[in-house]
This record gives sequence, C-alpha cells and structure tokens, in this order.
Amino acid sequence: MHVCVLGAGIVGLATAWQLERRGHQVTVIDRATPGAGASGGNGAQLSYSYVQPLADASIWRQLPKLLLSPSSPLKLRPQLDPLQWRWGLEFLAACNAETSRDTTSQLLALAASSRAEFETMRAELSPDCDFSATGKLVLYSNASSLESARAQLELQRTMGSKQRMVAPHECVAIEPALESYRSQIAGAVYTPSECAADCLKVCAELMGALRARGVRFLLGTDVHGFARDGARVAAVKSSEGDIEADAFVMALGSASHKLGRALGAYLPVYPLKGYSITVEVDPAPGAAPRVNVTDSARKVVFARIGSRLRVAGMAELVGHDASIPATRIETLAAATRAVFPHASRLEELHPWTGMRPATPKGLPIIGRLASAPSNMLFNTGHGALGFTLAFGSARRIAEALEPAAALA
Repeated sequence: MHVCVLGAGIVGLATAWQLERRGHQVTVIDRATPGAGASGGNGAQLSYSYVQPLADASIWRQLPKLLLSPSSPLKLRPQLDPLQWRWGLEFLAACNAETSRDTTSQLLALAASSRAEFETMRAELSPDCDFSATGKLVLYSNASSLESARAQLELQRTMGSKQRMVAPHECVAIEPALESYRSQIAGAVYTPSECAADCLKVCAELMGALRARGVRFLLGTDVHGFARDGARVAAVKSSEGDIEADAFVMALGSASHKLGRALGAYLPVYPLKGYSITVEVDPAPGAAPRVNVTDSARKVVFARIGSRLRVAGMAELVGHDASIPATRIETLAAATRAVFPHASRLEELHPWTGMRPATPKGLPIIGRLASAPSNMLFNTGHGALGFTLAFGSARRIAEALEPAAALA
C-alpha cells in the first residue's frame, strides 16, 4: 500500500518509519525540513513515566496567578478565533480529577508502547542523537505542591510507574549540580528510568535511514487541500502537484486543524507556544546537570544533550505568532542561573520557539475519525509530549492500516 504522510516532525517521521518497516511504500510531505516545527528545539526529555496532564484539577487554584502575574509561564492573548475560545472552554471543562485520572492512564499506556518502539528504532539505526538514560527529578518548592505531586505519584504507581518521593538532600545526592538550589526545594519526584535525546538529531537520522530504504521525501512542499473520490481522499493537492496514494496520515501538528476542517473533521488542536535555549555547559564535575530536571514552580525543564543543556518552558495561547520576545528568553536564562548557577556562561543561547499542538484533555488524536474520509488517518495533538509519544502513536497508525493493507 502507498501511504502519504503529511508532516516531517518527529510524529510524522516515526509514522513513516513504522509504515516502511511493515512493507508500505511511503511518501513524506512537509513545507520545511524534518524537525523544523515543534520538534527541533523541544524540551528533549522523554517522559515515559511522569505524564501529568496540563488539564488537571489543580489548575483552578493556580489560574489567577498564571493569568495575572507578569512573570507567569502561561500567557493568554485573546484572538478573534473561535477555535481558541472553544479550545479554552473545553480545556477548563477537562480540569477535573476524573478526566485527569483517565488521561493519565491512557498517556502512560501509550508512553510505554512508545518507549519500546523507540528502543527498537535505536537498536536498528544506532542514531547519533545524544541519548541518555539518567533519570528525572521533578522539583517542588512548597508543601502543598509536593502533596499534589504525591497524589499524582500514587495514581501513576497504580498504573505501573516506578517513582519515589525524595527529600532535598536526596535531590543533591542524585544530581550534585542542584547543591546551590537546595534551599528552594521542598522535595521532588524521582523517576530513575526517564531519558533524554536531541529530537532534531533523531529527525535527521530517521530521514537519512528512510531515504536509504526508498521513502520519498517532498520537502519545501506546501499542502493546499485534497482531491476527493467519493468518501475517500484521492490525492493531496500540493505545490508540487497532486500526490496520489492509497491512504494518508495527517501529522501536521498545530496546522492539522485547518486542513482537517477542509475534510469536514473537527480537530481540537491549538498551538501552545513554547520557548527554549540551548547552551554549552561547563564540563567541570557537578557544574551542569546530567539528570533531567523539571522545576514545577517555574514550569521550566532542563535536559542534558551531549555537551549542551536544553532549557525549555512556557505555554502561550497566542495563535501562530512565531516571534521570540527577548523577555521570554531572559526568563529561561534567569531560571538557568538560579537553578544551576555554575552550569554555563550563557554566552550563546540559541533561542527557539515552537507551536506545541495541544488538545484540551492532553490526549493526541490517533487514527480515523467518523467525520473524515476513511483513508485519512490522524496523528496529531501530542502537546508537550510529542517526542515521548511519537513512536507509540506511530505504531497505532500502522496497526490501524493493517486491515486496509490486507484488502489492497
């Protein structure tokens, strides 16, 4: 079967990899280079066991500070966009304990599958991607946030996650670079099994391997719409002409909503704008972290990728604004100086922004939709967990296509 994958971010490339391994002919279309969208400068953490959804009951007590504080990691700029308002209302409706529990369960199952598939890919391709498996600390600054974390840990424990609460002195024992920040830590959740990698390098390695195996890449190609043949998609209309295929997979991140609408499908995917910096680290022992760290109070993540430190954070509902305000980059630099004062001279920051494609509940949209053509599958809406979930969701897409392939 010929399958056309729309999107060459980590989700689209993982999908192409799964499909090619199962014997499909694959074409990948993207307007840019692989990983150039939300994948390239992401937080680099592979959070397979700690997946607390953004839509959580705790958001209600945090909301006033998040919306009103000038230093808040969350920013809302209302748009004349019905999707933004609808998405926001659906998000708030999802901020309850029952929905969060169900979402956590589904995300952990998908993440477990994704870990297995990512390891299979690594075993096959041995990609140069600065992979590490040094664990993860999620830091909490006060007793109330620590208790909320304990409840989430207990929930995830019942679902198979192996984590534990650690005291400030244990945090420093696990990650010596936190010594200067010890007084700001009330406690943390430690997950020994968590990993990190450079997602952009993974994208580049996947493209090289897929090209060598005969996958066709149409990069620098805009998708304008679709040619229909009754209840099916016959071709993608693109700047390179019509691209015909037996089946199509939409993995276009935050651009999926608009093209989904052209097919009659409502995709509640809205961009959550995030930022990152990537800095060279001081190689002295204990200067820069080797363990992944998330500072929950600052909503900032730190991940070691080779000789560099990736620092990422923020969540802005501001539409598709790709500008990079200096204040947001300085916030990330200030967080680095505060948490890891000896990690880097911060001489070159390499600022980046990306549009995380988020759904209100935090669950990606994977597979067919009743309102869309039967040979169009969707793999989008992974939010901040795109790298973590990419290979698991790609497997689900490949499995969903197997009955159709048998009939082809």
